[in-house]
Amino acid sequence: MSLLSISPASRRQGGFTLMELLVVMSILSILATVGLAGYRYKTKVAREAVLKENLFQMHNALEQHRVDRGRYPASLSALRDLQYLREIPMDPMTQSKDTWATELEDADPSNPEAELGIRRVRSTSTDLGTNGIPYNEW
Repeated sequence: MSLLSISPASRRQGGFTLMELLVVMSILSILATVGLAGYRYKTKVAREAVLKENLFQMHNALEQHRVDRGRYPASLSALRDLQYLREIPMDPMTQSKDTWATELEDADPSNPEAELGIRRVRSTSTDLGTNGIPYNEW
């Protein structure tokens, strides 16, 4: 059978038209875009959950130190050295253990020469959380 004897209708059945391919590619690109946006959002939510947990653990260790020793520690490394924490956790927003912002306790008016301890720890990231509050204000 030669190519000339094949009818035009049977020749078209072998593949897809350009329009069909464009429609399929458009649908796939829309699905990929939606999936990527969802992935980024879920990744951000997961990092925020890690940040909340790390802040909770560090604040808990700071308070335990204050209760046990009568004052806050002078540095975060003291929490690790005295085994209140196994290690200083990483800030998931800055991807570093060394970028935590610390707030010192208020000076004692009866003992102004006393060394001030760390009473609060915050992230240094200025990005906005999903709740609209910057991470450095958590």
